Amino acid sequence: MPASQPAYALIFDMDGVLINNTPYQAKAFQLLFRDLGLTTNARQLLRRLNGMPATNILKTVFRHPVPTKQLKEYAAQREFLYRVLYWDKRKETAGLSQFLTAARAAGFKIGLGTGSAPETIGYIIDHLDLRRFFDVVVGKADVENGKPHADTFTVAAQKLGVPPERCVVFEDAILGEQAAYKAGMRCIAVSSGLKPEQFQAPLQVIKDFTNLMPEQVRELLAQHPEVPKPSKEMAKRNYMKL
Repeated sequence: MPASQPAYALIFDMDGVLINNTPYQAKAFQLLFRDLGLTTNARQLLRRLNGMPATNILKTVFRHPVPTKQLKEYAAQREFLYRVLYWDKRKETAGLSQFLTAARAAGFKIGLGTGSAPETIGYIIDHLDLRRFFDVVVGKADVENGKPHADTFTVAAQKLGVPPERCVVFEDAILGEQAAYKAGMRCIAVSSGLKPEQFQAPLQVIKDFTNLMPEQVRELLAQHPEVPKPSKEMAKRNYMKL
């Protein structure tokens, strides 16, 4: 890489990307809904709204306004259920550590951009010894507006010192993909919970990291220099109340 060229950066979402935990997230929501007497299908809910803060997701399932304090209590209950369900299942996505090691060796800067709180981030990346790979970690506590707003990825890029057009976001959620485009970044989709055709315009859709090499990412960036515009139609479809 020429010395005058700034580095490229890879920014990873956590849930559904570093780990394949979406089924456990859905189960935790479903148990909470059962406790609250709600009939919402959690899997369908997360296909549309995954990536948003839990309180925002929960806000959509009630037909009446719910105080923020109560939503936070429900979100805490869901988090407890999720941790119990996932405690013995924590495992990185296949090929992740090898890819991160190769990416660092290839000169990529690496960031984490998630909507999770610090304790939830630690529950995953410290248990799996993944923090050592990340130059920066940006979570719920670091931004005012979570996904689908661009803040998470914008702040990560700023902390990495890499312009948005040289950043690639790894996302498993439609709203996370939209947040990447709003931030002026391109995206590689991880199909841990969605079908490839459900994403808008990723550079590539991968199941895991076993067959991805850093040089492929550079080639994809060169082949697709334009950042897609966020889809208003997808936003309307996914934000609507259930």
